[in-house]
Amino acid sequence: MIPYGRQDINEDDIAAVRAVLVSDFLTQGPAIERFERKVAEQCGARHAVAISNATAGLHIACLALDIGAGDMVWTSPNTFVASANCARYCGADVDFVDIDPVSWNMSPLRLAEKLQRASEQGRLPKALIPVHFSGQSADMEAIGALATQYGIAVIEDASHAIGADFAGRPVGSCQYSDCAVFSFHPVKIVTTGEGGVVVTDLDDLADRLRRLRTHGVTRDARLMKKSDPAPWHYEQLELGFNYRMTDIQAALGASQMTRLAEFVGRRRYLAARYDDLLGGLQLPLQLPEQDARAASSWHLYVVRLRLDAIQVTHREVFEGLREAGIGVNLHYIPVHLQPYYQALGFQSGYCPEAERYAAEAISLPLYTGLTEADQDHVVATLRRLIA
Repeated sequence: MIPYGRQDINEDDIAAVRAVLVSDFLTQGPAIERFERKVAEQCGARHAVAISNATAGLHIACLALDIGAGDMVWTSPNTFVASANCARYCGADVDFVDIDPVSWNMSPLRLAEKLQRASEQGRLPKALIPVHFSGQSADMEAIGALATQYGIAVIEDASHAIGADFAGRPVGSCQYSDCAVFSFHPVKIVTTGEGGVVVTDLDDLADRLRRLRTHGVTRDARLMKKSDPAPWHYEQLELGFNYRMTDIQAALGASQMTRLAEFVGRRRYLAARYDDLLGGLQLPLQLPEQDARAASSWHLYVVRLRLDAIQVTHREVFEGLREAGIGVNLHYIPVHLQPYYQALGFQSGYCPEAERYAAEAISLPLYTGLTEADQDHVVATLRRLIA
């Protein structure tokens, strides 16, 4: 079976993990800060806060921005459910901004229209969570300008996008946002097994993120209520969580980060090769298109079937690829169509572009270990099914 994604672990990664296993610290040790520094340096951000996973990062990012009951958060429907759930964890309401038909990211045009209506109705969101789908940055220049105009916080869901660029700066530089959240799940570009990082340039926000990942507890005497605290003293200042990353995970992540350019370069090569192979066959497909300002890190390579030009259904093509040993996937079923969100009142037709996309999209295998022969097999099988 050719999977749609797979981690790339080498002997240096294994040695880095082994070094932690024989050290004094398996968690809350020096490997965490080393990994955080590497991510911050990659992004050009002042702070990086390692957490147990990207969902936890989105959750505490919302909390650190004081999102709670009565607030509204908007995100993209073309994402994993965590991009919306994080606001619900805080008691906030969620709404969705439809996607652009070319980039498949949050549409700045739809966002501008929706913000104008919300402003007139007195129901603006407190935060936006644009998602950098497949590794291509959303149009953060336009989204950031709208957020500034309306006084809205921005949390970038950059789970797919470590190593990507926008307008000449790394995704995670936070030029147009309050913070950005990365995922290091095994199918992502860099892995820590499970894990995530929140990056930000805001000192106060970083301090609060660090506190929220560790139960809301501090040992910083400057923040304590008790004067002249004893050396053993600590205080819980707010309700936080145990969202810490272990040193074992961080050591793996720091080792992986040294290969980020290699990983992204290989993914870009394979994506360009898909473009050439599929484009040359002139199949009834819509291939991914890149914003000229954005350099994708290519977590995913997604094609859309032109269903009006083929004699088979979306499901038949998907199942045919699976039967040929090709582990395709669908990224994503629109979040507003999930039963949980439909129970909150969302219905089919609410985000028509995202719904059209999901009816046509298939994620093809893309990972650094994918061979050209495997890629040729994927393309030949797809051609057989739809040509």
